[in-house]
Amino acid sequence: MIVAFSVTPLGVGEEVGAYVADAVRVVRESGLPNRTDAMFTSVEGEWDEVMDVVKRAVAAVEARAPRVSLVLKADIRPGVTDGLTAKVETVERHLAG
Repeated sequence: MIVAFSVTPLGVGEEVGAYVADAVRVVRESGLPNRTDAMFTSVEGEWDEVMDVVKRAVAAVEARAPRVSLVLKADIRPGVTDGLTAKVETVERHLAG
């Protein structure tokens, strides 16, 4: 399963990078395959472990912000591993051809 999610602190002003870094730090320390871009962080693993990471990432932001917004999208495809890399490689192969 791949989960792409975005955690946004609310009520803390416009500069939210430090809060987002707290969430990304949780993801990176989880040891699960992950990737962060300008809008989302994606993490890959089994349902329970991925959802635990998302929950802990939200808690990290919640510890410093009065309110938190979470946007989450999941690709639930049993038996698929290395989807973070394979999906991008497939698109790149089509672009090259």
